[in-house]
Amino acid sequence: MGQKQIIIGSRESRLAMIQSEMVRQWILEHAPAYTVEILPMKTTGDKILDRTLDQVGGKGLFVKELDQALYDGRSHLSVHSLKDMPMEIPGDLPLLAFSKREDPRDVLVLPRGVDTLDTKKPLGSSSLRRILQLKALFPEMECKSVRGNVLTRLQKLDEGEYAGLVLAAAGLKRLGLADRITRYFSEEEILPAAGQGILAIQGRADGDYSFLEGYNDRESACCAVAERAFVRYLDGGCSSPVAAHGKLLPDGRLRLLGLYYNEENGLYQKGEIVGEALHAKMLGISLAKELQEKGK
Repeated sequence: MGQKQIIIGSRESRLAMIQSEMVRQWILEHAPAYTVEILPMKTTGDKILDRTLDQVGGKGLFVKELDQALYDGRSHLSVHSLKDMPMEIPGDLPLLAFSKREDPRDVLVLPRGVDTLDTKKPLGSSSLRRILQLKALFPEMECKSVRGNVLTRLQKLDEGEYAGLVLAAAGLKRLGLADRITRYFSEEEILPAAGQGILAIQGRADGDYSFLEGYNDRESACCAVAERAFVRYLDGGCSSPVAAHGKLLPDGRLRLLGLYYNEENGLYQKGEIVGEALHAKMLGISLAKELQEKGK
């Protein structure tokens, strides 16, 4: 892997760079023999901002350039928000480790200086998963797509385009913007995206990643496997409003909540399953099958 140097591939948005820096600091602290640099890249998903993700090809748009850098040897690992990762990962570029999970909830953010929701303006969200659940919470409000990184979206909000935005708590907290949060939605009100709040480290199957030993968080890994198995079974890419959220219970078992949307009849189902954490993948698939049956 070269002379004890590690290069981390990252999207160049401020949030992505902060997240890559968190991993960089961890490596420097736990493997001091290495020097660690971050290689920022603009991805196709960051360039196309005039259309919603499902119109331009889904989540793969945020990882293509980072994957290529791993293949070319320009980077040794990539840091991603797990919720932005496609469900199918190339076998030669495996996910190596998952971070401890940040707050997984979705939140409501109002314009600066505003403390009540203006129901005449739209709520900003580009996620069909969020929009579906927001319609149940705010039936009188319109939802309108908002693209761009978190800071760009907040600027549009503060300029008066939207009544409020629905964003992930994790991103705002990592950006140091927790003070912008007006309301937290419980997982029951708005089920988070699979992997929300977890960072995923991706590398090459033929690489030596002994320097990452101790980074992987067991709870995050269990939840990630169950959540992604649920979504993968239902074939939910970025455009499909399915969601899953896992939690380890005090007795060590895994509780998984899931949401399935039937595009043919416009109805959605929510449900949960509890089982042994060792069987995380099977739990995800079982819940997916159950909700798909109910949703027919």
